[in-house]
Amino acid sequence: MTADVVAWALVIVIAAYACAGGTDYGAGLWDLLAGGADRGRRPRRLIDEAMAPVWEVNNVWLIFVLVIMWTGFPTMFQAVFSAMWLPLALAAVGLVLRGAGFALRKPTRRLAQQRVYGAMFAVSSLVTPFFLGAVLGGIASGRVKVGTTASADAWANGTSVLVGLLAIAATAFLGAVFLCNDAPRFGADDLVDYFRRRALAAFAAVVVLALIGLPVTHDDARYVWDGLTRGPGLLLIVLAAVAGLVTVLLLWRRSFGWSRYTAVASVALTVGAWGFAQRPYLLPTSLTVAEAAGSSHTLRWLVIVTVIAVVLVGPALVLLYRLDTMGVLEELSDADTGAARTPGDNL
Repeated sequence: MTADVVAWALVIVIAAYACAGGTDYGAGLWDLLAGGADRGRRPRRLIDEAMAPVWEVNNVWLIFVLVIMWTGFPTMFQAVFSAMWLPLALAAVGLVLRGAGFALRKPTRRLAQQRVYGAMFAVSSLVTPFFLGAVLGGIASGRVKVGTTASADAWANGTSVLVGLLAIAATAFLGAVFLCNDAPRFGADDLVDYFRRRALAAFAAVVVLALIGLPVTHDDARYVWDGLTRGPGLLLIVLAAVAGLVTVLLLWRRSFGWSRYTAVASVALTVGAWGFAQRPYLLPTSLTVAEAAGSSHTLRWLVIVTVIAVVLVGPALVLLYRLDTMGVLEELSDADTGAARTPGDNL
């Protein structure tokens, strides 16, 4: 019972990470496709302004995922990181380069350096969700088992590629929806339609990839396919599709405030459907939750620590996102940072 609670906590944390746009607020693709320095200046500036208060917060959920995996399910952790070390390493490199590119681009004055850092941010923002999705696809297809050695087949297969592309499309969809709501806050009303069109295009991409995924998952990830086409998995998939269609309707009617919530709901419900589809397995069809679980004593303490962490961190994160969407949070200005100089800074 305790192991099941911890497993669902893992699914919820993964959903929380996905719902905030993954590694980059979902804006990396739109930064990459914004165009040249002149044409893309205003969209990129909006992306910078919207991401600035929250761009590192979402990595809290990644830390939760790692802690829950290696503490609660050490056998699974070993199997996944042994078989998938290369895509996970590439995802980690993408995280680092994404952060460096975003942090260094804005204060840089030279156009050439801005382009380098911007490209670093945009490309790495695609690399990370793709490889994280590829890992999930490899797990769902049953290619990861205890003792599986690292190989390209574990993550460079039809299901993995499909889930990786879906991760990019879903985060891009979320990012565009978020930016539709953010544009008026930063005095960029003309960019509302700009990102509205992109949100609709990203949703269309999600639908196309999902349709392509029907025969792929049927043949390559049959256990998960069966879980998604019956019972709670099917119900959540239907609800996710409804939430997605409602988001499109709200975007069409320019109700951008509510569209943020329905878009998040569609992604959360999809992740939940995947969780139901895999049960009782963590690694279909070779390792169940009970088999992968650590000692009961460890699991009990993990539940206690997780509850404490959620109580302490959860309200702070909710408040942060609430203040951000209300436009209350602002970046530190040069005057603010100058006021905090140490005596040595004047030399």
